[in-house]
Amino acid sequence: MANEEDDPVIQEIDVYLAKSLAEKLYLFQYPVRPASMTYDDIPHLSAKIKPKQQKVELEMAIDTLNPNYCRSKGEQIALNVDGACADETSTYSSKLMDKQTFSSSQTTSNTSRYAAALYRQGELHLTPLHGILQLRPSFSYLDKADAKHREREAANEGDSSQDEAEEDVKQITVRFSRPESEQARQRRVQSYEFLQKKHAEEPWVHLHYYSLRDSRSEHERQYLLCQGSNGVENTELVKSPSDYLMMLMPPSQEEEKDKPVAPSNVLSMAQLRTLPLADQIKILMKNVKVMPFANLMSLLGPSIDSVAVLRGIQKVAMLVQGNWVVKSDILYPKDSSSPHSGVPAEVLCRGRDFVMWKFTQSRWVVRKEVATVTKLCAEDVKDFLEHMAVVRINRGWEFVLPPDGEFIKKHPDVVQRQHMLWAGVQAKLEKVYNLVNETMPKKLDGQSGPAGLVSGDQRVQVAKSRAQQNSMLLAQELQQRKEQVWASGALPGVRIKEEPLSEEGEEEEEGEPMDTAPSGDHHSRLTNGLPAGRVAGGDSFNGLPSPGCASTPVAQELRTFVEATFQRQFVLTLSELKRLFNLHLASLPPGHTLFSGISDRMLQDTVLAAGCKQILVPFPPQTAASPDEQKVFALWESGDISDQSRLTQECGEDLSKQEVDKVLKDCCVSYGGMWYLKGTVQS
Repeated sequence: MANEEDDPVIQEIDVYLAKSLAEKLYLFQYPVRPASMTYDDIPHLSAKIKPKQQKVELEMAIDTLNPNYCRSKGEQIALNVDGACADETSTYSSKLMDKQTFSSSQTTSNTSRYAAALYRQGELHLTPLHGILQLRPSFSYLDKADAKHREREAANEGDSSQDEAEEDVKQITVRFSRPESEQARQRRVQSYEFLQKKHAEEPWVHLHYYSLRDSRSEHERQYLLCQGSNGVENTELVKSPSDYLMMLMPPSQEEEKDKPVAPSNVLSMAQLRTLPLADQIKILMKNVKVMPFANLMSLLGPSIDSVAVLRGIQKVAMLVQGNWVVKSDILYPKDSSSPHSGVPAEVLCRGRDFVMWKFTQSRWVVRKEVATVTKLCAEDVKDFLEHMAVVRINRGWEFVLPPDGEFIKKHPDVVQRQHMLWAGVQAKLEKVYNLVNETMPKKLDGQSGPAGLVSGDQRVQVAKSRAQQNSMLLAQELQQRKEQVWASGALPGVRIKEEPLSEEGEEEEEGEPMDTAPSGDHHSRLTNGLPAGRVAGGDSFNGLPSPGCASTPVAQELRTFVEATFQRQFVLTLSELKRLFNLHLASLPPGHTLFSGISDRMLQDTVLAAGCKQILVPFPPQTAASPDEQKVFALWESGDISDQSRLTQECGEDLSKQEVDKVLKDCCVSYGGMWYLKGTVQS
């Protein structure tokens, strides 16, 4: 309080922010000229500006009648610059150095802290500065004089050598430059020569100079006053005193001169650990490309949760022989291309995925085989292999790291999920590259893989052997369940929806519901998509409870997935449904109930029990569709008004065009003016 009483407020001044010249106001400084000697009264011959670079050039007249002016020196300079002959392109048309050029340079690139102030009638008007430029005399005329001197010397040498014989004709070799890589382009863009060229490309904008006392200058000076002094246009200044001072004098950012400058593509571990965990994992995998999980944990630090790292690593890498290899789309973004051949990123990702998949089958890969299948150039294939393998003379390329059996044993759920993802990649590669069974890698009987690694074929053989061993037990259990059903009349807690069969459906026929062979008695074998015997008897499937019932958590989860999938896509083939299910499994957390194992039969039964029906599509005999692609299922009742017309042959005149269009859009695709069920047209 004592300090405030000793320093009373003498006067209060209103401050206004003028914006009329905010993007046009420049401050010119002349550092080589005393403040007492201004250029206000000196004639300005011309002015021009490059707005983007904020570069200005002014031409001012020189008083040649001043006693301090040396006329002989002025004539000599003009003669050296323009030569003896004067024309329109001459710098000094009067054969005398009668003008000088001032060229500007930026003092600072950040002018947010600077403003021009005008005090008038007890009000302070501030206008932000767009640029602060320092103008110094330009000696470009000396460069012109040197150029003229070299031209005269070259002309003299040419006159003395006119009698000499003409130079012999030399052979010229034409070379075509290779496509420029991304790194080479960045180096070229950052070079001094490129920047100078870009600066020279910007055209000059010629200006008209008005002197200080000109009426036009006085008119422009009025724009330094705020046009709306009532405060409506000055909401920026309606702030607390501390905020207002912060706007006028923001804290300056200290220049980090003491810190060593690292390359743009290098990130220190200290900087890396300031980033989110997902970005840390992505940057590490993008630079290392292949890494065991233990090494990744050691780089991230002991305080990082391994579960979070497992969740993050699966987004940017794939598991190959127990080690993590960065995904192809991380190395080759969508809009990039090959620096060697120029092929798009999509083709590169597909080829690199093929190499990664080959290493999931074997420790050795032959580059010629990869190039033959992918149809990519040798340089691209070599880049793929160098990411994850080392070359062995006369043997091929070997995976760079040994199999990590410890990780496989410790995280079987992650291994199973990655195996499902690789199964999807394999199916995609088989379609793209037209791979047949003969070209797929097969292990010899005497060839043993690394400990802990089990191929897909081995899993199938183990499953078949286990099924054969348990067949007797399953048959006995099935017989017991049937006897219980016959004794009680129905399973407890199970409601069987009974629908009238067709006239020909009295004969029960035990058939596979996925049978796609053409038949005229489709209604005799299926009731609501289920075999008649199964609906009537209500027995279990393969000795397991029906997927439609809510007796097990696995059945409930599977039923929920099937219903949600068919609510989005009304028609699906079994192949597409299995692909969507594998993607759904990959998104689930480790240890989920669905990882217990879902067979194709259980998936089909769940689809039929969820209110869907199988459609017997008459594929031609020479079709290339697989058996799973020939099994087409459709949602019969979705709960909307189009249920009465969806997938039925009884489309009468009562249906409107909008209803028919909706059904066609939901269930069909159009090719060549014809409508086909989704999934039944081969690309």
